Amino acid sequence: MKTTKKLTILLASAAAFLLIGTGSAHAQKFGYLNSQELLSAMPETDSVQQKVMDLGKELEEQFTAMRNEYTTKAQDLANNLSSMSETVRKQKEKDIFDLQTRLEEFQQSAQQEIQTKQMEWLKPVIEKAQGAIAKVAKEQGLTAVFDLSSNALVYQNEAQMVNMLPLVKQSLGIK
Repeated sequence: MKTTKKLTILLASAAAFLLIGTGSAHAQKFGYLNSQELLSAMPETDSVQQKVMDLGKELEEQFTAMRNEYTTKAQDLANNLSSMSETVRKQKEKDIFDLQTRLEEFQQSAQQEIQTKQMEWLKPVIEKAQGAIAKVAKEQGLTAVFDLSSNALVYQNEAQMVNMLPLVKQSLGIK
């Protein structure tokens, strides 16, 4: 009989522990979303994409004009090589080499400009999305929201979370 009583107390304690554990697990709610999907659905993103495409087209036209100039000069040199003096040939080769260098620099600069402008134009859209995420998370009483597209935390309620850094530093003896 004693064993039955102990077993009953043990089972009751385990059930109470599970209920308490379950209750505290429900106290913190977590959310998730795919920010890339959200940004794609925002109408402002279409405008940004159009601006990026327009800039890309403008830069591509300039690059094509420079490449055509390079091709024309290279063909002219090849076609008239036998009738040119050495001084003229050297100058034309230098001009072609300089133009090739400018082409490479232009291409790198254009790629960098497109990336910079895209981020600049996307910044207000991203900030708007982050504001909406924070608003909805607060309304839903969420502790944290995870972004599935980058495996990152995009919102956290600082009051409901513990900053582990000082505790881990202390555990490691780091001051």
